[in-house]
Amino acid sequence: MSITEHPAHGHAGHVCVDDCGHDHAHQAKASSGIYLISPSSAVRDPQTVALAQERLTQEGFKTAVDRAALAVHQRFAGTEKQRLAGLNRAIAQKHPIVMATRGGYGLSRLLPQIDWRAMADSGKRFVGLSDFTAFNLALLAQTGAVSYTGATAVADFGGKTVDDLTAALFGELMRGELEILSFETRDADRVDARGVLWGGNLATMMSLMGTPYMPKVRGGILFIEDVAEHPFRVERMLAQLLQAGVLQRQKAIVFGYFTEYRLAQHDAGYDMPAVVKWLRSVVKVPVITGLPYGHIRSKATLPIGQKVGIATEAGMAHLVIDEHSH
Repeated sequence: MSITEHPAHGHAGHVCVDDCGHDHAHQAKASSGIYLISPSSAVRDPQTVALAQERLTQEGFKTAVDRAALAVHQRFAGTEKQRLAGLNRAIAQKHPIVMATRGGYGLSRLLPQIDWRAMADSGKRFVGLSDFTAFNLALLAQTGAVSYTGATAVADFGGKTVDDLTAALFGELMRGELEILSFETRDADRVDARGVLWGGNLATMMSLMGTPYMPKVRGGILFIEDVAEHPFRVERMLAQLLQAGVLQRQKAIVFGYFTEYRLAQHDAGYDMPAVVKWLRSVVKVPVITGLPYGHIRSKATLPIGQKVGIATEAGMAHLVIDEHSH
């Protein structure tokens, strides 16, 4: 399935995983614990966090919930002071993985107050999605440290069911088992390149332009997704990246899923495929669609700031996560 054919659907296409033959949950190391924090919007239903804990335990991860993770202040998961304290507790506690309960909005307020060197030096593996892109990219810009984007507690482990692929890909990446993520694409330029993988939620990334929290990546592999953003808004953000000289410096531009938008009658055929076509006409960088990432049910968890490889062939793209083995 490619974004150009199913731009608003919530399921990724066929995904192949090369994970060295490891089992998913049963091979989890005893030390693979997850500490849950809420640095952005408030959790709407505390039961979803409790359910996420149960599901993550079933996947082989011990869990602990920060004492302010269920706090509420206006739309936020507590005051700025509470949310900052949660981040600081996260780097002091024992579990190696720090996962956001959800996205929403709130990290932008915190960026100038976060001790980025302390975050990087903690060695924790931070993971989130959407608004967490602000943390991912700021950490990369400020320290060069790798963090992760994809699974979150409530959306992926706290619902009625858990998507097996999402859980498997999260577990494999956290355990260092994922070597290659291969996915179907019906709209990909030819490419065989290596570079720093970076990106995430497009609107959140654009909010960092002109700040000390926007990474200056040259020769990178940029991946993007968004939710409830009309194609013209997506194009406008891409135009800004183009005119700022960011896109021309990349080795590949990879589209995840752009979901939950509504076209108008006067769009007259203007949709995400038109945006991709326009992008190809203005930038001579390979463009790939169909990455199983975004506000969708079946999603990969990806390392932001890590050097990876990317290659395409007929109908398939391959993201080489563990480039040392290939």
